[in-house]
Amino acid sequence: MLGLVAVVLLALWAPVPAGAIEPIRISRDDIALDLSGALEFHRNKGASFQVSTAPGIDGIVRRIEVEAKESNSSGDWAVFALANTTDQQLDRLIVAPHFRLVGSGLFWPDLGASRIGAITPSEGFALDRQASPDADVFLVTLNPGSVITFIAELASPDVPQVYLWDPEAYKDTVNSYTLFRGIVIGIAGLLALFLTILFVVKGTTMFPATAALAWAALAYICVDFGFLSKVIEISPGSEQLWRSVTEIALAGSSIVFLFAYLNLNRWHGHFSYVALAWISGLGLIAGIAVFFDPAVAAGIARLSFAATAVIGLLLVVYLGLRGYDRAIMLVPSWLMVLVWMAGSWLAITGLLDNDIVQPALGGGLILIVLLIGFTVMQHAFSGGALQQGLFSDMERQALAITGSGDTVVDWDVLRDRVVTRPDISEQLGLSSGSLHGPARNWLPVLHPDDRDHFRTTLDMVLEHRRGRIGQSFRLRAADGHYHWFSMRARPVVGSDGEVIRCVGTLIDVTEQKKAEERLLHDAVHDNLTGLPNRELFLNRLDAVVNIARAEEKVRPTVFVIDIDRFKHVNDGLGMSAGDTMLLTLARRLHRLLKPQDTLSRFTGDQFALMLLSEQDPARIAAFADALRQAIRAPISFAKREIVLTGSVGLISWTSPSATAEDMVKDAELAMQQAKRFGGDRIEPFRPAFRSYGADRLQIESDLRRALDRGELSLVYQPIVRLVDNSVAGFEALMRWDHPRRGMILPGEFIPVAENCNLIVQLGLFAMQRAAEDFASWQKQIGNSPLSVSVNLSSRQLIRQDLVTDVRSVLARANLKPIYFRLELTESLIMDNPEQCTHVLDKLRKLGIGLSLDDFGTGYSSLSYLTRLPFDTIKIDKSFVDDTSPKKAVLLSSMVDMAHDLGLSVVAEGVSSEADALQLRQMGCEFVQSFLFGAPLPADAALKLLKEQFPLTQA
Repeated sequence: MLGLVAVVLLALWAPVPAGAIEPIRISRDDIALDLSGALEFHRNKGASFQVSTAPGIDGIVRRIEVEAKESNSSGDWAVFALANTTDQQLDRLIVAPHFRLVGSGLFWPDLGASRIGAITPSEGFALDRQASPDADVFLVTLNPGSVITFIAELASPDVPQVYLWDPEAYKDTVNSYTLFRGIVIGIAGLLALFLTILFVVKGTTMFPATAALAWAALAYICVDFGFLSKVIEISPGSEQLWRSVTEIALAGSSIVFLFAYLNLNRWHGHFSYVALAWISGLGLIAGIAVFFDPAVAAGIARLSFAATAVIGLLLVVYLGLRGYDRAIMLVPSWLMVLVWMAGSWLAITGLLDNDIVQPALGGGLILIVLLIGFTVMQHAFSGGALQQGLFSDMERQALAITGSGDTVVDWDVLRDRVVTRPDISEQLGLSSGSLHGPARNWLPVLHPDDRDHFRTTLDMVLEHRRGRIGQSFRLRAADGHYHWFSMRARPVVGSDGEVIRCVGTLIDVTEQKKAEERLLHDAVHDNLTGLPNRELFLNRLDAVVNIARAEEKVRPTVFVIDIDRFKHVNDGLGMSAGDTMLLTLARRLHRLLKPQDTLSRFTGDQFALMLLSEQDPARIAAFADALRQAIRAPISFAKREIVLTGSVGLISWTSPSATAEDMVKDAELAMQQAKRFGGDRIEPFRPAFRSYGADRLQIESDLRRALDRGELSLVYQPIVRLVDNSVAGFEALMRWDHPRRGMILPGEFIPVAENCNLIVQLGLFAMQRAAEDFASWQKQIGNSPLSVSVNLSSRQLIRQDLVTDVRSVLARANLKPIYFRLELTESLIMDNPEQCTHVLDKLRKLGIGLSLDDFGTGYSSLSYLTRLPFDTIKIDKSFVDDTSPKKAVLLSSMVDMAHDLGLSVVAEGVSSEADALQLRQMGCEFVQSFLFGAPLPADAALKLLKEQFPLTQA
């Protein structure tokens, strides 16, 4: 002590070194401080160690020398300093736990040891060690305003954690953890004892395996919680060995439990070999722990436990998906095992670092064993014996014959031996007795689709110990063909309540199965083409519709195809020629399909098609055109080329309330409409088609009188310039204000008008009214750069008097041709492009404007677009609404192409200002949508024009 004082006195005049220790300031409110990061370690310094102290309150750094107090000192030292910043004396405990799971590591883990041999302060005497079985605890007293440097003599190289505790708080914490640990150990002990008793009562292999797992978990937490040292005397330094051995036991018992519970040895002997080799390897690792290094053994055990958890997950998922009830029941327990493994990995790697992790993981382990015990008990108390005692051989054969058997099958469960009489191996062409032996010998000859069902059925009988086996499966013969067998059997239960035999019969039902398959196929397929019939098609469509209600990406399109005038082929060439052509058409249509699509033959010359591979409207339209072209392609027969055409009706699923039957009926209505238009055309379904039947005559009658009664009117939707949002013109749209039905849109009554030859009158009415209204507006606002557009129907276009009608309309309204425009759709023009070109040239010579409507949605050819005398194209709203980058590129290309051809561009259906700005940047001149103006009555349209073009007196 005098030497220490002398050294201190000599160091009073020493200058302060640059690396002086920074003291940790302590206040009265500090309950627990983590000093781990404040320790300054000095390795291999020998039994004598000199160090500079932290600056005292006078700012002077002193130097002291400390001698090792332990005879087996490692030469490692740790230095830290504490400063009492209060005006009171403070008592604190320096605590260094012997073992911490947190940060212990996976490879060569730290299994715990004494951390600090002694602590010497720079003032006063060495600190007193407090009694504690699981930590090095030293009491330190800090005087008011003092700064003391502490030199810790390390008993082991690593000090995972050092805390500075308030004595009372530390005592309360130890007591609370002691209570928790006692409860957990008590539960674990009762659970292990209960499972052991259960094993004695029931005696099957899964129960001793579960009991072994429970005892291993109990041993692990007893060591981890420090309880084992209170029961038996453990020599200092042997805690690492005990901890390593318990971890090995836990890893080994988990393998045994998984193997026994899932009954893996029944299906293949390799499972037994793997499990035995694995457990033997863990036994060798236990020897490494005893004679070599416990840390190495514990690291391997931890890896083994993790591998068991992962392999167990794969087995549980694989067997659970195949209906193995043991695997299904183990799912919750094994999920908890994986969660526990994840938490343990976070702890041992230091990613999860707090004081409650270690006891929480111990409690979680017992909770897992408890849940596994509950799972096993369901097997222990489920079912009962069907019959006590053993059957004689005569009784077993009588039971098989009663089951109307052909081949007797007898499975001795205890010896795992299957015998058939007569030998079924010979019936299959296999070597005699090849199927006599363990049940797993049947697996290689079983059909792959039947193996899991076969295993599960046998397991169910063994587990429930009751019921009958009624199963059909396929066995592969020596020639590679499969034979169907029907097995009917029942279990034989011994005096202990367990199944000892399974006896029954096998019947070859191959011919019966083939007949059933032929009948089933013929019931739902067309005899001529082999395609699904109407019933099977509706069944598949109904399944797809149910999926479409939940999946947005599934949108089926139904086509109904009827071959035009096919009766003439049968009458002129005969039924055999007709069948040949139907087969040819079926092959052609089937080549257009992708695997998810379905083609069906409804009746003689009527086909149906469900399209799932295409969702985009443009792609569906292209497919429909390909469908039409495939039908139109010439068919060679008897040195003749026969050209057939088809009427196609289609409908895409859009309404969640629509059923498969509804879709087919609507597609048939569209197909009938296509035939009424002359055939060889594709007609999408429109709701007006539903009224064609019983309601058609009434609508026709009402429509004929609508013009005389003044029920038809026009509304005008503005066409706006993008550059300044000014009105550039209007499109005239027809409305029918029915006295009973209310307002009817053109899409509902125009098809009726086209079919009953009223469309020409309606077209003339629309042109005359639009021309007269526009002429009236011009008188009130003056001549302005405006125009009015009227849509043209197919019947009007093919009339020879169309040019005369337009000239007459303009004359009666006293309207210059430059202010009048006609709009035509792509599909309308391409029905007869040569005739349309001739008529449009004459209309253009009158001086009126021509617009190509719905551009991009029809089937036009660009070569015709360069020849037709249009001055404007109207881009369909489907291109504007789409926000994908590809459609944006396509839209820009369409605008550029129109400009290169000298055409103006009108974009329809613009729904946002952002879309309008994008179109303006692309160079689009005009837009027409509800965003820029809804359809207006004539007086409202005039008011809008007066606001934009106030009348200027000449």
